[in-house]
Amino acid sequence: MTHQSLLTHDGRFTWRSGRTGCQKPRGNALRWSGALFAGLLWLSLPAADLAAAEAAGAAQSDSAATELAGRNTQRLLLLGQGPDRHAWSTHEYMAGVNILAKCLADVEGLQTIIVRADEPFSQGPELLDGADGLVLFVSEGAKWLHQDEARLAAFRSMAARGKGLVVLHWGMGCKDAQYIKGFVNLFGGCHGGPDRKHGIYQVRATVDAPDHPIMRGIGSFDVEDEFYHHLKFPQPAQGITSLLRVPVLGEQQTVAWAWERPNGGRSAGFSGCHFHRNWELEEYRRLATQAVLWSLKRPVPEDGQTVDVAKEILYLPPREKE
Repeated sequence: MTHQSLLTHDGRFTWRSGRTGCQKPRGNALRWSGALFAGLLWLSLPAADLAAAEAAGAAQSDSAATELAGRNTQRLLLLGQGPDRHAWSTHEYMAGVNILAKCLADVEGLQTIIVRADEPFSQGPELLDGADGLVLFVSEGAKWLHQDEARLAAFRSMAARGKGLVVLHWGMGCKDAQYIKGFVNLFGGCHGGPDRKHGIYQVRATVDAPDHPIMRGIGSFDVEDEFYHHLKFPQPAQGITSLLRVPVLGEQQTVAWAWERPNGGRSAGFSGCHFHRNWELEEYRRLATQAVLWSLKRPVPEDGQTVDVAKEILYLPPREKE
């Protein structure tokens, strides 16, 4: 049974089960590998879902949380951020990782932890030290990763331990070329430097590796999105598999990849997800979900992982004025 760790509005931690509701909060902090990370987890649920969670939590005991702590589960961090300077309904990081968490809710033995990684993010390395994998969906992520030496060291440590790394859209980006190499060495691909290429295209996306586990249950599909292309990959690009391509000026360009890292770890990336509305596409949800499963070295169903989510989870409310 999957569990999701979230922070309620009053600052209490709650174990949230993908199948059975919520257990009673465990107090104002949760210790993970000896590290205190209160205040880092973000709850991005509709008000009704939150109310239901609180009601269910009041009826349960601490025993379920204690039981979970002793289980052999994999911990997945879903790193998002608040809005950047992009328009509403684009670069909606927290709403996106919330949808991805829902898609993973029924995966046995996987605990998804939604993390709001706005700066300052000084406790981040402690979280990474206890994680088996992560998804990076943040603003200019290649630069963000390098802004703190301890943070960069924690990412490198995860990679060295063979953990799973997945990146979406601007999470793979940087304007300054100095961050490209360090990012590519971790995730396999980067949209970086002053020569980076991108644009909004109405295209037919075609599967480039139909036999790869990440692409199970995914066929060619039509979509409008901002895609990053002419991405930077390791040279030589050993172990890189192009998963999805889109036509750009008459040339097919890779926009999703999988990478078997030299040490046996796995990384994957998808340069789409600019428009929040594209999470409505089953192909998008399945690609992101199965990239996570593959990066964690988990099996992917032959017909593809079920990624059904309720309409209210896909709904994006207007941003509050700051």
